Amino acid sequence: MYFYGRSCGAEGEAFGEIVFNTSMVGYQEIVSDPSYAGQIVTLTYPQVGNYGINEKDMQADRLHLAGLVVHDMCYEPSNWQSVESLPNFLASRGVVAIEDVDTRALTIAIREGGAMRAAISTTDLDPESLIARVKASPSIADHNYVADVSTKEAYTVPGQDADGHPRLRVVAYDCGEKRGIARRLSAAGCEVTVVPWDTPVEEALAKDPDGVFFSNGPGDPEQAEPEVALLRQVLDAGYPFFGICFGNQLLGRALGFGTYKLKFGHRGINQPVKDLTTGKVEVTAHNHGFAVDAPIGETVDAPFDNGHFGKVFVSHIDLNDDVVEGLQCVDIPAFSVQYHPEAAAGPHDASYLFDRFVDLMRSSKEETRNA
Repeated sequence: MYFYGRSCGAEGEAFGEIVFNTSMVGYQEIVSDPSYAGQIVTLTYPQVGNYGINEKDMQADRLHLAGLVVHDMCYEPSNWQSVESLPNFLASRGVVAIEDVDTRALTIAIREGGAMRAAISTTDLDPESLIARVKASPSIADHNYVADVSTKEAYTVPGQDADGHPRLRVVAYDCGEKRGIARRLSAAGCEVTVVPWDTPVEEALAKDPDGVFFSNGPGDPEQAEPEVALLRQVLDAGYPFFGICFGNQLLGRALGFGTYKLKFGHRGINQPVKDLTTGKVEVTAHNHGFAVDAPIGETVDAPFDNGHFGKVFVSHIDLNDDVVEGLQCVDIPAFSVQYHPEAAAGPHDASYLFDRFVDLMRSSKEETRNA
């Protein structure tokens, strides 16, 4: 299958996994989300770029997505915060993009066939040649995109209480972390030290954190053995843990559950999720193509056989398809969600989860003091 269109980004070629996002707004946060590394993103909303690009909504220092597909690109944005148009932004950062594509037809093809390898080219305009090259291109599972997108050096995002002192210290493993996550942890009063994805646990815990966080990120969790091994060490050490998106998949695998690839994934800002601990329904932001394979509706022993992790249950589910959207440990201070409570972009229904992490760290500190 192939589509013709017009270039609206950088000249050249892009190969990757083709996926779609149903968000009506938030294109800047989407294109700057490191979790899209190795993927060509199709935006289903017809017109894209009408409010331009600003500085504050960037989710990473550089763009990691492989390419962008839209129906109608706006070249003259209108917004008081805009400093640049989306097509200029993409071109200046080397992102190949295409417009005038029937994105609804493309989305239907992805829904029916599943996420698949694809390419955008402004140089090879022979469909048969390009399709053959796509078939010969590597799978997204063949490359460690987490290593590409993670920070190379540790850095700190401050978070202080009314007395000017850090309230709680968090070490955040950057597997492709969106800036909005550290901002929300900071707003909750946490001093966040963001470290590279492969930081030894001894080095991370030497920073004397009150809790440890694992972020969102790209790639197949089945290929993330180093990250899973690190997380198991964190859990064994008894530190309060919170994971988002890829971090949820890593917790699932650390506990011994499997993960699997969704046919076309969840990517949008209007996904209904039920918190099974409260019965409340949240409208949430999603960007994941994999999910944890865990039983819903029962508390079970963690399948991993070291015997330290105790019992666990599914805490959140997607109401569209019953995909697992959260895990809660019973005997150790650890939980995670598959979706994005920081939004950026999206609704803020799930922002309470950052306070839940803060409460978990506080209660753990209190138990330590009273022990």
